[in-house]
Amino acid sequence: MEQKIHQGRNVKRFREMLGIKQDALAFDLGEDWNQKKISLLEQKEVVDEPLLKKISEVLKIPVEAFQNFDEEQAVNVIANTYSFQDFKDNAVASGFSYQPSFNPVDKMVELYERMIQQQKEMIDKLEKLIQDK
Repeated sequence: MEQKIHQGRNVKRFREMLGIKQDALAFDLGEDWNQKKISLLEQKEVVDEPLLKKISEVLKIPVEAFQNFDEEQAVNVIANTYSFQDFKDNAVASGFSYQPSFNPVDKMVELYERMIQQQKEMIDKLEKLIQDK
């Protein structure tokens, strides 16, 4: 059974992973946009390419990520490639290599690497806050 890529849901996933609210994305897209329009956009299975390009520029994520990202597939790749210990030790970064020829999977790995680093920094800050109390 072939699984369809849901571009609107992908926009939502990446927006949330980056910690960006619908209002903020709407603001960055211009005065024609508001939170409700972003919510409706995120429900669309297919998003017009010119709009995807604009969202891509705002979120700094390749258009191909919205068009090709299959969360289940990405989770399986990561789960089969890295153990929890890799994440815990932050050894993940050394496991990535950047290929100059564009490949959507490489871009996804790059995005996950950034997200993991951001999460690690957030955890470090929270641990420091707890220790300071």
